[in-house]
Amino acid sequence: MINKLTDVFNHLQAVFYEDRNFQGRSYECMGDCADMSPYLSRCHSCKVESGCFMMYDRPSYMGNQYFFRRGDYADYMSMFGMSDCIRSCRMIPMHRGSFRMRIYERENFMGQMYEMMDDCDNIMDRYHMSHCQSCHVMDGHWLMYEQPHYRGRMWYYRPGEYRSFKDMGGMRFMSTRRINDSFY
Repeated sequence: MINKLTDVFNHLQAVFYEDRNFQGRSYECMGDCADMSPYLSRCHSCKVESGCFMMYDRPSYMGNQYFFRRGDYADYMSMFGMSDCIRSCRMIPMHRGSFRMRIYERENFMGQMYEMMDDCDNIMDRYHMSHCQSCHVMDGHWLMYEQPHYRGRMWYYRPGEYRSFKDMGGMRFMSTRRINDSFY
């Protein structure tokens, strides 16, 4: 099992195509890519051969974020309601072990604090917290959603301190889930 997981991690790969239905020029990506414009003039379909990737509709990992796991996305713009094509992508490494994140009611880790170790489909219902303004991810990789039940726009958080969500587009998060091995 360990060798199989190591093999998956060492061969994370996505192939991007300029046109829908895997047509046109292609670009094979085996890691992070801050700007796809040197390789493709546009990107309208992709195949994630293995692993998980966060895709962005602007260069340098900016703009709206979209989570892609293994699969074929012949017309992802229609699937996700995207108005622009993928411009950059970030590989999400497989995490083995525990998941831990602290969420805070206010910026700079102030106000009520709750420690999370599992998925939460509704932060308001579980913690009676109307706002989540900052977080500290200690272990694992997480997706946070603007609506309950893992709906709406999402943001990817890897281990680190996030002092203010205002600096990240001012989103209000209402649910969160771990990116665990079931996604790979």
